[in-house]
Amino acid sequence: MFEYLKGKITLIEPSYIVVDVNGVGYKLFCPSPYSYSENETAKVYVEQIVRDTGITLYGFLTKEDKAFFLKLLSVSGIGPKSALAIMAAEDSDSLASAIEKGEVKYLTRFPGVGKKTASQIVLDLKGKLGDYVKQNSVNKDLSPSLQDALMALVALGYTQKEVDRITPKLVELEENTADGYIKQALALLLKK
Repeated sequence: MFEYLKGKITLIEPSYIVVDVNGVGYKLFCPSPYSYSENETAKVYVEQIVRDTGITLYGFLTKEDKAFFLKLLSVSGIGPKSALAIMAAEDSDSLASAIEKGEVKYLTRFPGVGKKTASQIVLDLKGKLGDYVKQNSVNKDLSPSLQDALMALVALGYTQKEVDRITPKLVELEENTADGYIKQALALLLKK
């Protein structure tokens, strides 16, 4: 029913955000709520799921994340909560790459995904995620020092999505050392 909501982020919790759209607060469950900042105006892509127990809204940073969520939902045994948990634990590119390679063991590390469900994910989605795997090859074009800086940011605890968000800004900067890129990246990440 909804494609997206555009409004002010009024509340951020560990599993959801609240978006105020013209005085109405919409509760959206998200894979990465902390990608948003309180009081910022944001466009959040939405998927509405209707079940016997209620109507729930799920929010995503991009249309691609929403499409990936829907692909995960198409797998037998994966519900909205499991799909969100999988997406929160890993970026779409790495996840798609693991599915395309048939890495069942890798997929079992996600919450609520056993060997049977991981095998079902590979069976249902292998060959259907080419768009996400192609995006992953973009990082190969980056300078070695920038690649090192991006890996260091993930090691410091930033999510892959946060790092991906600032990568284009770092690419535009003058060639630098890994330490220099990290300092500039931290300034961008803390600016929000």
